[in-house]
Amino acid sequence: MKLLVTGGAGFIGANLVHHTLATRPQHEVTVIDALTYAANEASLASVRDKITFVQGSITNTELVDKLISETDLVVHFAAESHNDNSLNDPSPFIQTNLVGTYTILEAVRKHGKKLHHISTDEVYGDLELDDPAKFTDQTPYNPSSPYSSTKAGSDLLVRAWVRSFGIHATISNCYNNYGPYQHVEKMIPRQITNILTGIKPKLYGAGQNVRDWIHVDDHNAAVWAIIEKGTSGATYLIGADGEQNNKAVFELILELMGKPVDWYDHVNDRAGHDMRYAIDATKLRNELGWTPQYTNFRDGLQATIDWYADNEAWWKPLKAAVEANYAKRGQ
Repeated sequence: MKLLVTGGAGFIGANLVHHTLATRPQHEVTVIDALTYAANEASLASVRDKITFVQGSITNTELVDKLISETDLVVHFAAESHNDNSLNDPSPFIQTNLVGTYTILEAVRKHGKKLHHISTDEVYGDLELDDPAKFTDQTPYNPSSPYSSTKAGSDLLVRAWVRSFGIHATISNCYNNYGPYQHVEKMIPRQITNILTGIKPKLYGAGQNVRDWIHVDDHNAAVWAIIEKGTSGATYLIGADGEQNNKAVFELILELMGKPVDWYDHVNDRAGHDMRYAIDATKLRNELGWTPQYTNFRDGLQATIDWYADNEAWWKPLKAAVEANYAKRGQ
C-alpha cells in the first residue's frame, strides 16, 4: 500500500509514521507537511531514508492532487490544533482545518482513493465534572473554540463527501494524546521540560479540568485498526479510560521526576477552558477488537518523561520561544 500522511512531521503524525514503518514495513510512506511552528522535521530524522518527504501546504490544490493521485490511502492529520492560538488568531485554523480538508476531499473524490480523517473529541464540547456520561459517536457536536469548531466543520465535510459523492472515508475522534515528539507548548511536555530546566510547572486555575489521556502509540494502533477493519462512513472514538484532572497529572509528573508534589505555580485560567472530556470507546473495542497497550497512565507517563530526558536536543531549541510566548499572556 502507498500511504500519504498529511501533517506527518507533527506530533501524532510523526508517531504514526514510526509506528507504520515498524509494524507494516511493506507499505510506502509519503509525508506532506508545511513545517509550521508545531511541526518538526527532526521528528522524522531516524526514518528519513525510508520515506518520501514533501514540504507543502494541504491548501495547495495542484500539489495535493498530484500526491493523492499517486497514493492508495490518505491519513489526514494536518491541522492547526492549539486552542490558545485559535483564540488569538482564528484565520490559520479556517485555512488549514477547513480549506485544507476540502482540498484533500476533492482530490480523494477525483482519484477514487481512501481517506482516514483524524479529529478530536473537542468537537463535542465538554462535560460537567459530576456528569457520568462520556462522548460517543452519537453525541451532538458542540464546539467551544475556533479550533474545535473548525475541526467539527472538517468532520462534517468528510461525512458530506461520503454521503454525497460516495468516497471511502472513516473518521476517528480522540482526546488528549501524550508521548514522544509532542511540541513543548502542550501541557505534559511543557511541564516535563520545565522541570528538566529548573522551572516550576504552571497550572491553569485550580487544575480541576479533566482530560482523558491516551498514549500516542495506542492512538495510532487504533487508527490502523480502523483503516484495516472499519466501515466506510463510520466514526470511531478512540479512548483508553485515562481520565485525570490537570492537578493530578501535575502532581504525578512531579512525583515521577523526584520533586515535591506541590512544586508548581498557579496561573490565570485559559479563556473558555473546557471542564471535562471523556470518551466511550466501546464501538472501537467491540467492532474492531482494539485494546490499549498502556492501561496504566503512570507507566505511559514515565516512558514519556524518559523520552524527553533522553532527547534534549529535540526539544531544547523550541523551549525559550514557547516560554516567552506564555509569559506574555501571564501563563
